[in-house]
Formats: sequence, C-alpha cells, structure tokens
Amino acid sequence: MWLLLAVIAVSLAAAVRFCLYKPLPAAIRQQWKLWLLDDIIKTVIRLARVMEWLGLGHHITASRNTSKRLEGTVKKLTAGPDAGYLAVSDVVFDGVPVRIYQPQTEGEGQLRRGLLYIHGGGWAYGSPRDGAYDQGSRKMSKELDMVVVSVDYRLYPESRFPTPYLDCLAAAKHFLSPEVLAEYGVDPQRVAVSGDSAGGNLSAAIAQEIAMDDSMSVKFSVQALIYPVLQALDFNTPSYQQNRDMVILNRSAMVQFWLQYLGADLSLKSHFFANQHSSNVAPDLMARLDWTTLLHPKHRNDYLPVRGKGPRRMERILDEVPGLLDVRAAPLLAEPEVLAKCPRAYIMTCEHDVLRDDGLMYARRLSDAGVAVKAENYLDGFHACFSLTMWPFAFDVGVRAFADYVRWLRDNL
Repeated sequence: MWLLLAVIAVSLAAAVRFCLYKPLPAAIRQQWKLWLLDDIIKTVIRLARVMEWLGLGHHITASRNTSKRLEGTVKKLTAGPDAGYLAVSDVVFDGVPVRIYQPQTEGEGQLRRGLLYIHGGGWAYGSPRDGAYDQGSRKMSKELDMVVVSVDYRLYPESRFPTPYLDCLAAAKHFLSPEVLAEYGVDPQRVAVSGDSAGGNLSAAIAQEIAMDDSMSVKFSVQALIYPVLQALDFNTPSYQQNRDMVILNRSAMVQFWLQYLGADLSLKSHFFANQHSSNVAPDLMARLDWTTLLHPKHRNDYLPVRGKGPRRMERILDEVPGLLDVRAAPLLAEPEVLAKCPRAYIMTCEHDVLRDDGLMYARRLSDAGVAVKAENYLDGFHACFSLTMWPFAFDVGVRAFADYVRWLRDNL
C-alpha cells in the first residue's frame, strides 16, 4: 500500500515538475535521473508531513521509515550473491553502535588500514545499514583491504548537539585505543576519519579534538571530508547564493538542519537567511570564514557579502544558541593553532552545492596552517553525488568521485 501511494505521489510530482520545468546547470549530466531522485525525496518528505499532521509521529521518523520500505524493495530487485569477502558485524564501541567491515583474505596477521566513517543526513537521517552507506563501506573495505568502522550515532529529533558529536568522539577514542586496533588487526600508523556532509562536519570536529588530546597515544593519520558542512554563521557565501534553489539540498533545507541540530527556534529561519544571527559575532571569529579573502576569485565571482542587522531578538541569539560559536559544531571556526595539529586532509567539494565554500574555505585555512591538503572540486558535481554509485541512481560524477577518494586513501593511508 505504501509503495503504491509513493509511486502515485512521485508520478504526480514528476508531472508538476514537467509543467514547471527549470533546467539544471548545463554542467550536470543525467539530469532526468537527478530530477527523478529529487522528486522521490521530496515526495517522501511530503507524505511524512501529512502523517505528522494526522498525529502519526514526527515527520522525520516517518520519512526514515518510508525510505527504508522503498530501499528494501530496491534491494530485493538488485540483491546479488554474497561473495563472502567481508565479515560484517554490528557491535558497540563505548556505548555507541557501530557496524564493522573486515576483509576476509589470506595473509592474516598483516596489519591493515583502518577507517572510521561517519554518515551524513543533516544530523537527522542516515544509518550505516542504509543501502548507499552500507555498499560504500563494503567497497572501501574491499578495494583498500581496510577495516571500516561506520558509526551509528544518535539523530534528531531524538537527539541534538552535542550528542551526535559526543557519540562519534566516544566511538573514535575506542577505535583508536591500541587494544582495539590490535583486536581488529589495524595498523596504528594508518587510521583515517572520514564522512560526508553532516558526517564531514563530525569528522572534522573529531579530527581537531583528537589532534589536541595529548592523552591519545594513537591519532588519525588522515582526514577525508566529503562536501562537509562546517559553519552556521554565513548562509550567503557565493555557493549558498549560487545554489540556493538547487535540487537534493537547497539553502532552506540546510538552514533547517542547522536550526534542528543546534536546538534553535525554527521560526528564526528567515533571520538566518539574512545573516541577522551573526551581526554581533566578533570580527576575529568572522575572519575565519571571510570568503572574500579565503576563496579564489573564480568562486567569489561578483557576489557580495551579506551582513544583516537583525531585530532586538537576534541580539541575544548567541547566548540562546551557543552552538553557533562552538568549534565542535562549527569546525571552520577553530583557531590556527588547532588546525596546525590536524592530520593531512582530502576535501571534496561540488560546484553545484550550497556547501562548496565551506569545504574550500576549510581547505585554505588548513593549508595556511601548514597542513597538507588535497582539495578536489567537481565542476559537474552536486550534493550527495558521492553516494550515488549504484543502480538505479548511479551517476557518472559519483562513480568518478568515489574512485578518486579511494585512490587518494590508497596513496596517503
């Protein structure tokens, strides 16, 4: 029944889309497929909001459940035989559920690479068991002969900042302990932390914390951040302006995710659009995300900074929402001395993504602090493309980006 309703709703959405067709940027290929994916996502969210209106629970919880049903149907249609190459287990690291992928190959006793992976989803969606994340972890583990630990941290609406951060930090410290690394046959000199979108946010924050923690005898060797979200003070960077209405992730959705994560009043959304929430931030902090100096001219284009002066209510926003200035939530605000201790980095961004400039500015700040950085910006890329490598929503740019990511880890870890 649910599948039938979803199919009908998607068909109606596609019909409306056809009538109101607005082309995507010319650089993006396979546009019809991207439109269809966006229609499916939006339809699931609309159905979930109807369920919430009917008193059937929070719309995010309903969205998760509907997505699982749809994903289960796709999995039945595409399931293949288990090659037996990997041992996959669900365990708990210091109270935090994780899924572990271990290669089952000859040469036992030889130490392997290790990777702590943190999934995205706006701190509200996603799971290591989701199809894209599960398959991605399997491919990473197989292609790099690597032990992958995927963290199942708590999500909104059940949890807010700093709970997801603390979950991931606890899992990271547990994994990095010499005893646990030895148990899974991981080389303590070759352990990475990585994540996409909100997972990139958590990965960057944890990389900073571990780098500064003198009690940790083992630290991350590298960090690999996939279109990370790194700050909530400027929602009018050039990429936010350029891609404000982009499919998959637009500016409105990203502001909503931030407000939810930080426990802010959702009615403040319009003020955040106008940057009124950052009008009282100290200049030295704002300089750490000043895109007029941190971005290359080709990304600044002719865009102008937006410095909104908000109503009296917004003058207290930094006290009411302290997470706005907390580096555990906004890693781009970290001091240069902290960045200087961070591991070398791979930072992937997409030209047609509101988060592009967050990643580019972080790459610049890390580089200025003396950290070796490989920054890769995909001119035909869009948000979430890194996870879109499987039928029926495999995109050329996603396949290419995933291959480049694996290649960098092979050469640097």
